[in-house]
Amino acid sequence: MKTKVLFLVGNLLLSGWAFAQTSNEKQHNNPIFEGWYADPEGIVFGDTYWVYPTFSDDYDKQLHFDAFSSKDLVHWQKHERILDTTKIKWLRQALWAPSIIEKDEKYYLFFGANDIQRPGRDGYDPNNDINHFGGIGVAVANSPSGPFEDLLGKPLISEFHNNAQPIDQFVFEDQGTYYFFYGGWSHCNLGRLNADFTGFLPWEDGNLFKEITPEGYVEGPFMFKRNGIYYFMWSEGGWTNGSYKVAYAMADKPTGPYKRIGTILESKEGDIATGAGHHSVINRPGTDEWIIVYHRRPIPNLDRDHRVTCMDKMEFNADGTIKPIKMTFEGVGSH
Repeated sequence: MKTKVLFLVGNLLLSGWAFAQTSNEKQHNNPIFEGWYADPEGIVFGDTYWVYPTFSDDYDKQLHFDAFSSKDLVHWQKHERILDTTKIKWLRQALWAPSIIEKDEKYYLFFGANDIQRPGRDGYDPNNDINHFGGIGVAVANSPSGPFEDLLGKPLISEFHNNAQPIDQFVFEDQGTYYFFYGGWSHCNLGRLNADFTGFLPWEDGNLFKEITPEGYVEGPFMFKRNGIYYFMWSEGGWTNGSYKVAYAMADKPTGPYKRIGTILESKEGDIATGAGHHSVINRPGTDEWIIVYHRRPIPNLDRDHRVTCMDKMEFNADGTIKPIKMTFEGVGSH
């Protein structure tokens, strides 16, 4: 009898532990996967959600990309080293801020590399050429999980157009045109990719890029379309501290003009994390449910590169404007 009672108690304890684990899984989905990852781009390919982040570490260690896939936004599979230094011969310092798009059954992964600087900037050292060359590159694969190969063997953009540092790119397809948003140092450029993604189509004035910088813009451009409205989004503040935040504008065409409406994601006193920014947006297929994918710094945090990737709900007002987003540990679930 004593053995049977102990067996029943043991079963109850195990059931309670399993229930607690299940409840915890449902209630604590942020960060969405383990590890230090930043600048996440979320996207849907077929029936699968994908997230492509920066491996968040010191520049000299930030030399590869991992990707993550999920069927339900809760359980994530890690795809290791989908692109690294062995495939990018011109990469010397850092690899970050990936952006991906599918075209003609191929997957094109755009990225920033080498943190290119120029004379006159504090980060430029004439005696150390590690960041004198670089910019935005592009790699290609037959699968979203890679492996990716360098498409050009050199940067797609390595020059400074309109004073924009060639980093933080995002590709947005609309009616067959592939718009290319990019830029750091508080300048944002817009270009149009050619058919094979090896270069750009000139605008009416003959220039490859036009500046579309809205008020407050720092870096991290992103665009999505909902109900015929184009939402242009970006990061403001400093990426190394708690001032980092997400702002946006709305327009009736992808080329703007864009007038800043306000911020929707930023850390405030009493929040669970700081420095929320460099985001992307996912729409659950077949629904009007929207999710913001972003990075933030846990509290406490003593390392600028200790950032984690999270997801939270993004909701809209009746006029189409975006409601302020609350950072949570719960995140989003499968329903």
